[in-house]
Amino acid sequence: MNPLSILLLGFAMSTDAFAAAIGKGAAMTRPRFGQALRAGLIFGVIEAITPVLGWLLGRSASRYIEAWDHWIAFGLLLLLGLHMIWNGLKPDSDEPVDEARKHGVVALAITGLSTSIDALAVGVGLAFVDIPIAVVAVVIGLCTFSMVTLGIMLGRVLGAMVGKRAEVVGGIILIGVGAAILYGHLRA
Repeated sequence: MNPLSILLLGFAMSTDAFAAAIGKGAAMTRPRFGQALRAGLIFGVIEAITPVLGWLLGRSASRYIEAWDHWIAFGLLLLLGLHMIWNGLKPDSDEPVDEARKHGVVALAITGLSTSIDALAVGVGLAFVDIPIAVVAVVIGLCTFSMVTLGIMLGRVLGAMVGKRAEVVGGIILIGVGAAILYGHLRA
């Protein structure tokens, strides 16, 4: 993977966290920059750890499926991309939410973990291609930190309108990265 692909992957992995951050920022009363930084740090650290865990899981199985690794990476990224697009296009739930518990550290960590499941799966897929997982994890973490911090601050201004579109764009980017991996292996 070239540096641009890694950067695009980082931003693609951060779009669901960005969408969640916009929602959190919209629900908070006048979020302060410190609150946004805290949320960005929590999301970024979790989002950086999960692809490494996925990569370790994938590496342990790689010797069994080397001949199909590029197809597996493509398939996982395609499915994740389609899932993100679907989440971005489906209507929001109207269920009532307890506002007091919604913005604490535990709630942020749970939200961060739920938005990083895709990064875990991407880590599994990346275990089958020769890439520096530490660099990818750091890029994903920094992109997520930046996007969540920005999302919290923009939340009151932009509301839920942009959040869903960001997830659709992230899904399209994931599918593109998967197609690039598949093309690179089939061309070689």
